[in-house]
Amino acid sequence: MNHIFNARLRDRTGLFTLRWLDGRISAIEAQADTLPPSDANPAGFDAAGKLVIPPLVEPHIHLDAALTAGEPAWNLSGTLFEGIERWSERKALVTAEDTKSRAHRTIRMLAAHGIQHVRTHVDVTEPGLGTLQAMLAVRDEARDLVDLQIVAFPQEGIESFANGRALMSEAVEMGVDVVGGIPHFENTRDQGVSSLHFLMDLAERHGRLVDVHCDETDDPHSRFLEVLAELTRVKDMGTRVTASHTTAMGSYDNAYCHKLFRLLKQAGLSFISCPTESIHLQGRFDSYPKRRGLTRVPELDRAELNVCFAQDSIVDPWYPLGNGNILRVLDAGLHICHMLGYEDLQRALDFVTDHSAQAMALGDGYGLAVGRPANLVLLSAESDYEVLRTQGHALLSVRHGEVILRRTVGEVTWPGAQPPEGTSRQG
Repeated sequence: MNHIFNARLRDRTGLFTLRWLDGRISAIEAQADTLPPSDANPAGFDAAGKLVIPPLVEPHIHLDAALTAGEPAWNLSGTLFEGIERWSERKALVTAEDTKSRAHRTIRMLAAHGIQHVRTHVDVTEPGLGTLQAMLAVRDEARDLVDLQIVAFPQEGIESFANGRALMSEAVEMGVDVVGGIPHFENTRDQGVSSLHFLMDLAERHGRLVDVHCDETDDPHSRFLEVLAELTRVKDMGTRVTASHTTAMGSYDNAYCHKLFRLLKQAGLSFISCPTESIHLQGRFDSYPKRRGLTRVPELDRAELNVCFAQDSIVDPWYPLGNGNILRVLDAGLHICHMLGYEDLQRALDFVTDHSAQAMALGDGYGLAVGRPANLVLLSAESDYEVLRTQGHALLSVRHGEVILRRTVGEVTWPGAQPPEGTSRQG
């Protein structure tokens, strides 16, 4: 296969043929009419009028913890903090082989849903950093399926964990792509602020990206985002910095948020929301009314700040479900965030494609344009709205010009009768 035809593209009318050569897109041609079926074009694939997009993106997940839920015990309270306790117990059982096996299994789940770009946080609060070493190997071993960015993530803190700073510095020397943090989990506010200064300086010195678990709590007094944003502004690192979760923003009062948004726009950092995980973990200390526990996704988006959705966990101590399908998370996120208006539905895929690619600083390595890598996905519907409404699937995934996934969607039949009005024979 060297081209795909009868394809629809986002924000463009009509049908298109996309061609590639030597792993890069060589042409994107508008079609005057629908071309004959694929059996007349043996080197091509018939998109049949469905949507072709650049690959879906997973900008925030924890591959090192995936598939460990219930080992050795379940998170019974459903809180973030018990999840950290359960993971601390599971870490004692981790081996390199265990980490790599679970990571590869999870990466295949992601790739099966059209994801080709992944940012994973890896716990570095571990003497010896054996888990990180294993994940660095996975980054290379999985490159035929995904591009993997690795975050040095201090799950148990930088300042409040023994040798936390040294472990972070060692992780950077070992070759992580991104520097992380968790200021709200540090023992004191002063330690949280100090950890942000340390990690930002570390990233700046070594030319790394930044992605901080920031204010992942319902506590309206957790305000480390303002510190991260100001450091980002002063260092002019906006395109390289991401604030993940920021769920406390959902509990901030409007007067404070009005001031905060002025700083956020000056800083220009990105935001990642993990809606299925946050709706599960947050609000656990509320009776009624219960908070949704998410950041202000629509407000960030309306303020023209870059915000995207991510899965966060797959069957781990923080979240017991998940199957790698980012479109499921998109569906949930738009529901939870009251973003089912007409305009949001027409551009829904932005939150799992272009916005995520911007947060990961993928640049010219991402997107459907001549000269860029021939990485693309064919979806099972013809528009953002129909993909969301029908809970669509990735039918075809092409990476560097090679097919890595084909999916056949089941068909529903109505023996001896016409299907009810408004239904389809396609499942």
